[in-house]
Amino acid sequence: MSGGGGGGGGGAVKTPADFLKSIRGRPVVVKLNSGVDYRGILACLDGYMNIAMEQTEEYVNGQLKNKYGDAFIRGNNVLYISTSKRTLAEGA
Repeated sequence: MSGGGGGGGGGAVKTPADFLKSIRGRPVVVKLNSGVDYRGILACLDGYMNIAMEQTEEYVNGQLKNKYGDAFIRGNNVLYISTSKRTLAEGA
């Protein structure tokens, strides 16, 4: 059961904790259990997956609904965290 990392290349094993450390300060998409997406800069997170974000945008059904300077998301609402493919420079 070890060894299924899929397409990662290099020899080092990367854990989820390593991934989360590596994306701090970078654009991310946080999907909630409700289906709402929050896109912004990952400021920090803790062991409970509580998330602090900056320059946050709220998307409902793929449409921008709101913009927040800073946002805090409680960890039990998080479905997943993904790195954003686009930069957030569109509004700046």
